[in-house]
Amino acid sequence: MNKDKKITALKIVLTILMIGVCYIGGMLILLLLSLNGFWAITIIFGVLILPLIIPFIWLKKRKVYALSYLSYLLCFALLAGTQTAIDKYDQSITINTAPAINVNEYLPFKEDSKIVKIQSQTLDFSSLDRSSLPIIDGAAAVFPVYSAFVNATYPDTTEIYDGIFEYNNTVEGYKKLAEKETDIFVGAGPSKEQLAYAENQKTTFKYTQIGWEAFVFFVNKDNPIDSLTVDQIKKIYSGEITNWREVGGKNENIVPYQRNEGSGSQSMLIRFMGDAPILPPTTETQVDGMGGIIETVANFKNKSNSIGFSFRFYVEGIIKNPDVKMIAINGIKPTAENVKNSTYPIITPLYAMSREGNEKESVETLINWMLSAEGQFIIEQTGYVGIN
Repeated sequence: MNKDKKITALKIVLTILMIGVCYIGGMLILLLLSLNGFWAITIIFGVLILPLIIPFIWLKKRKVYALSYLSYLLCFALLAGTQTAIDKYDQSITINTAPAINVNEYLPFKEDSKIVKIQSQTLDFSSLDRSSLPIIDGAAAVFPVYSAFVNATYPDTTEIYDGIFEYNNTVEGYKKLAEKETDIFVGAGPSKEQLAYAENQKTTFKYTQIGWEAFVFFVNKDNPIDSLTVDQIKKIYSGEITNWREVGGKNENIVPYQRNEGSGSQSMLIRFMGDAPILPPTTETQVDGMGGIIETVANFKNKSNSIGFSFRFYVEGIIKNPDVKMIAINGIKPTAENVKNSTYPIITPLYAMSREGNEKESVETLINWMLSAEGQFIIEQTGYVGIN
């Protein structure tokens, strides 16, 4: 009898050990799967497959099996709850990537507007009927500029989204210009795809440069890197350089953020990279809003290993996030003065894009005024660099 009890006790111990091995091994597999985003596989393996192993261990002891299965489900529920909590925490420190410019702060004909306010002495559209006014649109980075143009020359009844003064940003803005729904788009130059779409719409864009701007790269304020060379940046965005220690920084993997295709800054990155390939962005490293890419680099999961890009005035004049810093390129800082004297190596024209063959006379009139002393004054005082 004692011998039988010992055998039974040994079986119980061995069974518990076997069940424990199943649990521990299963939990490790589930943890690895769930942490890498494979929730479907995790659920199938955890709820359906792994528990089926247990009946083969001690099929006759149904009460033990039932308790074992319930304890397993409890472990699985704890794991799922832990992963959910981790996901929610990650979401809590991931910034909303909507465009960060508050257009209400830069509206025309508003007393508290932040735009440069002048009343033009050489151009007054107030007597024109609506059908004769240029339909003006632009990018987020230059909204304060063309809003100030409207304030200086248009009737004071003009409001945003009223069919005359629009804000569709670069992707939609160039689409509407190509479709002849707008007359002027203020911003950086179009992408190859946007030019191809315009050609498909039988539209030819007319380029008029009205200013200059710096294309900038920025990092988290805690990143010790203050300057990179053009070659280093190209190697970062092509995936050849992957760790900050390769350029004199910390031993951290570089997370290079990009914008959505067709945005002004993404198109500028493509022009900057030239023939160098661009590392395809992941879902996590592609940010739709230009303000969003700044906020993400500033707060990327409390780490300082990310890098992003934008335009100088948008970063320092509109967003003004103290947790990012623009880096020098080839040792030259992206200041307005260095854009003027052409020492900063990555500068880009600021255009007033129109359409060839547009019969609305006021379009050419307004663009010529942008090149006048008054128009250039607005560009300079806003924070950009004029062409004169």
